Amino acid sequence: MRVVLQRVKRAKVDIDGKTVGKIGAGLLLLVGIKTGDTENDLQYVADKLSGLRIFEDDGGKMNRSIVDAEGAVLSVSQFTLYGDASRGRRPSFIEAARPEIAEPLYEVFNEKLRAYGLHVETGVFGADMAVSLVNDGPVTLIVESKNH
Repeated sequence: MRVVLQRVKRAKVDIDGKTVGKIGAGLLLLVGIKTGDTENDLQYVADKLSGLRIFEDDGGKMNRSIVDAEGAVLSVSQFTLYGDASRGRRPSFIEAARPEIAEPLYEVFNEKLRAYGLHVETGVFGADMAVSLVNDGPVTLIVESKNH
């Protein structure tokens, strides 16, 4: 599992001009599920994301987690995170899990985040989405499950 996270002041997802997910301060997550990912991978990444100290404390240091900061999460499925552009001009997406496998895992992942008390908004799996955000920092990290 691979997640690109961005600390944001606000973010939203629109489909056909209609907002389907929107948050204020928190994290925008671009979520890729790889063939072979299991619930253990989902739990590892959810644990990591919920505990990452990337929000500022009163002294301006990054000492607070998303849970501590009471921030929200906008989770957007993104199979292209497993695109391989090393050969030729067209990326290969063979490592990305097939939709019938990835979608239920993506939903379970979001539930794992909610179990930490986080407010989680989402896009629509497999839809053509327009994602907008205002970076905070900017702070951008890549988190991968320990098995990959």
